[in-house]
Amino acid sequence: MTNDQTPRASLHPELSAHPIQLNIPVSFGDMDAYGHVNNTRYFRWFEDVRFAAFTIAKMQEVQERTGLGPILARTSCVFKAPVTYPDTIFAGVRVTDIGEDRFTMEHRLVSETQGIVVAEGDARIVVIDYRRGGKAPLPAEVRVVLEGMR
Repeated sequence: MTNDQTPRASLHPELSAHPIQLNIPVSFGDMDAYGHVNNTRYFRWFEDVRFAAFTIAKMQEVQERTGLGPILARTSCVFKAPVTYPDTIFAGVRVTDIGEDRFTMEHRLVSETQGIVVAEGDARIVVIDYRRGGKAPLPAEVRVVLEGMR
């Protein structure tokens, strides 16, 4: 999906179930002393595509208006293959679960050069009332958009 929520072709067949997608060039500086992309970079790629989904759901605008916003409660990654420079990563995300005050997103990273899934993971997002502190219900307007990301 794009920011106007119109469907588009998948960047890679391995991402066909992931409605939010980005292509991200691998930088030489992403590499570590062992000659492959450092594992922390995979989490940043997850974050990049997750925030693209947040932008579509207008979470920043909702937070500015209501004080209700997302916080990362947990995240995980299964590393399937190393990535090296030069390459482009196709990053995808989809919503797999929506609760009263939380939702779960599934991430997938595909290497253009290798043509395979190089990592998969998930993120649990909890809604926080940043003005009062503590958990809060997921705003209805955000829930509707997240439902479309399943």
